[in-house]
Amino acid sequence: MEDARLITLQLGNGCSATAVSRGRSVDTSMGFTPLEGLMMGTRSGNVDPSLVGFLTRREGVDTAEVEGWLNKRSGLLGISGTSRDVRELLDAEASGDGSAALALEMFCESVRKQIGAYLTILGGADAIVFGGGIGENAPLIRERVLTGMGWCGLDLDTARNANAVGVESRISAEDSKIHAYVVSVDEEIKIAKETARLLGARANDSN
Repeated sequence: MEDARLITLQLGNGCSATAVSRGRSVDTSMGFTPLEGLMMGTRSGNVDPSLVGFLTRREGVDTAEVEGWLNKRSGLLGISGTSRDVRELLDAEASGDGSAALALEMFCESVRKQIGAYLTILGGADAIVFGGGIGENAPLIRERVLTGMGWCGLDLDTARNANAVGVESRISAEDSKIHAYVVSVDEEIKIAKETARLLGARANDSN
């Protein structure tokens, strides 16, 4: 881990990407709030900042209303017009729903763009790691994100990827220069442990 360069992708209803160098996060797709970065279940991800002012004037609403739209009515739900659930959108796409197909295409494209940015920041990578409800359980989304990335040395093993549902697994080919993994993530436990550690450190400092 002291030498590893990783790109971690937490893909669920909320999504974020992180560039990791030598065991430390050096960049994250989130900004001042989680709204920035990747397209998500109901969050828009990156948009032109001028959009907020435009919508307040055009729709005759206040800023808080627009922020609510961007956080709760955008992303996969907003583009598809039907659902924020990738499983439902994949079924709808298979049935010919063009809006569902567009939402999924935009979602995967936002992830691919972030991977490209972090490959530049890190000067390459040793591995790309998928976590979260989508990252751990949607092989088709992972395939769409990683297909065509042979240019950077990442070759997906489609059979491994298809079988990696709800289990930790490597999904890249044996001879891939950059590997890809699916890793289970327990955010609640991690947050609780970090909170306890910080509170313990503060208590020790006060003593």
